[in-house]
Amino acid sequence: MDTASKSQAIADFLAFNPLSPKDWLGLFGPFALFGVWAILFAETGLLAGFFLPGDSLLFLAGGAASAVATEIGVSRIPLAGLLIGGPIFAALGAQTGHWLGARYGRRLFNKPDSRFFKQEYADKAEHYFTKFGPAKAIILARFIPIVRTFLNPVAGMLGVPARTFLLYNVIGAVLWVDGLVLVGYALAKKIVDTIGAANVDKYIIPVVLVIVLISMIPIFVEAYRARRARKRETAERA
Repeated sequence: MDTASKSQAIADFLAFNPLSPKDWLGLFGPFALFGVWAILFAETGLLAGFFLPGDSLLFLAGGAASAVATEIGVSRIPLAGLLIGGPIFAALGAQTGHWLGARYGRRLFNKPDSRFFKQEYADKAEHYFTKFGPAKAIILARFIPIVRTFLNPVAGMLGVPARTFLLYNVIGAVLWVDGLVLVGYALAKKIVDTIGAANVDKYIIPVVLVIVLISMIPIFVEAYRARRARKRETAERA
């Protein structure tokens, strides 16, 4: 490798943004499908993967599976590989997280806060689990960044049977992965035609946030009902 190539490689490394789905797809290049699978596994199965851009990556991967892949500057990804392999690796990751929680219990979370890990992440995951129960928590957590990483070992720690977890894990994985991929696939050309290919990555996060908020409606409804029930109980006791 000559000096110019080394300098370019260093510049590319320094410019890499781990929160950017486009940078990840660019890093994996022609092996982007395998990269998406690896990130889905890491984000849902390894506590260290909570910062990975799962939602936005799936949305952009859906765009990369469409006819405008080259226009937005990413390698073409087979749609079938995303729709079939994506849920499999997301489910395998979550099942691994469940196993780690069952195997190590609270020791897995007994570590001091750092730049990347905060105890509140695990506490929030446990809150969702105990508030909504296994089925709702496991499925809905897929659409909540950070929670979807920590809820899996929390479920194992709290003793949810592996088979029970697997059922809701698979349902959540299919809804999350295939849902975001298909939305990205369907909207990619419209977005490019409207705002131009160069600006696609700037609009990914707002679009994904809307999708996440819509998916969280059941949580808001459940929280509202619980709040009303508490008020009624307080009024009756008074």
